[in-house]
Amino acid sequence: MKKILLILGNPKTKSLCRSLADAYEKEAKKAGAEIRRINIGDLKFNPVLKEGYDKIQKLEPDLKKAQDDIRWADHLVFVFPSWWASMPAVLKGFIDRVFLPGFAFNFRPGKLLPAQHLKGKTGRLLITMGAPRFVYWGIFCPGAQIVKMGTFYYCGIKPTRVTLFPSIAPDRKYDKYIEKARKLGARLK
Repeated sequence: MKKILLILGNPKTKSLCRSLADAYEKEAKKAGAEIRRINIGDLKFNPVLKEGYDKIQKLEPDLKKAQDDIRWADHLVFVFPSWWASMPAVLKGFIDRVFLPGFAFNFRPGKLLPAQHLKGKTGRLLITMGAPRFVYWGIFCPGAQIVKMGTFYYCGIKPTRVTLFPSIAPDRKYDKYIEKARKLGARLK
C-alpha cells in the first residue's frame, strides 16, 4: 500500500487548492493508498527560522508530527498557489522549519550535495497560478523549482513531478482541474 503525505500549502480555508487536494485525496484512498494530510493553515508554529541553521529552534508539536509524517510517507504531494511566482510565506516557513539538517539532510564539507536522508521518496507538486502557463515557464517556474530542486532533490526526494493549473480567475469553471487532480490521485502519482 502506497503511503502518501498530502500537504495543502494554501492557508485559505476555501480555495481551488483545497478542492484539488480533496479530489486527489479521495481518489488516492479509493485506489488503496494510505493518506495523511497536513493543512498548513491549521498548524500552530512560528514560520520564521530565526537563527538559520546556526542554532536550531525547538520544534512545535505540529512540526514534530510533520517530520514523523514525512518519515512515514513514500510519496509527498504539495498543493499550493503561486503567489508572487513563489509560494505562500507560511509554506516557505514550514519548509524552513521542518526540512532541517539532521532530519532531511546533513551538510558534507567539500561535497556538492549533502547526505540526503529522504532518499527513496517521490514527490508531486500541484500548483495553481493566476498567470498563463507560458508566463510561469518563461520565468523558469521559480515556485516549482524552489520545492523540486531546492528542497526535495537536495534532501533526496526524486523524481518530483509538477502539474500546473494556470490562468485561475474567480469566474472560471475548474471542473477540468478537479478532474486532473482526481486522475493523479487515482494513479497514485
